[in-house]
Amino acid sequence: MKGDLFSSEYMVQPATAPGMTAENAKCIKYAVNGEMFARQGAMIAFRGNLQFERKGQGVGGMLKRAVTGEGLPLMAVRGQGEAWFAHEAQNCFIVEIDPGDVFTVNGRNVLCFDATLTYEIKTVKGAGISGGGLFNSVFTGQGRLGLVCEGNPLVIPVSPQYPVYVDTDAVVGWSAGLQTSLHRSQSFGSMIRGGSGEAAQLMLQGEGFVVVRPSEATPQKAQQH
Repeated sequence: MKGDLFSSEYMVQPATAPGMTAENAKCIKYAVNGEMFARQGAMIAFRGNLQFERKGQGVGGMLKRAVTGEGLPLMAVRGQGEAWFAHEAQNCFIVEIDPGDVFTVNGRNVLCFDATLTYEIKTVKGAGISGGGLFNSVFTGQGRLGLVCEGNPLVIPVSPQYPVYVDTDAVVGWSAGLQTSLHRSQSFGSMIRGGSGEAAQLMLQGEGFVVVRPSEATPQKAQQH
């Protein structure tokens, strides 16, 4: 057979080294040689000798769910082979985490990550019960983290002079050293939600960056993730 479908643009190539690489804008390839972790249901294809084990309570039993039903159900992938991961044709990005780095990310944006990374679920400081019980995943260690995002994310610098306010439904993650607190604004909520209710923003202060996606999670979609 011939045609554009069979061009080099779409034909996958064998992995040249173990680990995570971007197959294309919507998919991450992982050359497994041992163990790695991915969100349940994200594997779209694999080849080789791989075993998939559902981690019903997350790594080390640390999974917690927010009031909205969000969480990070994981699976372990072990063996030797190649696996491809994607989620609802969202854009994929790879973050390199080095020793000393701390990256806080919303569980709905996690696609896959190296087993060398340490993963914990923590409550967002300043956004407890009053903020709907915001739980985020905190990654430390050394390795690669694969993320998904609806559309192209915005990376916004945060400085002591200029705190950043982000919608709790749109935030993807933020760097270490930022202080978080919940900020409510009736006028802002009326503006972006058509007056349907009070909106809550997460205020981030300090030195670092925050990642925001250009869309908000609807209640129905948040429950599906």
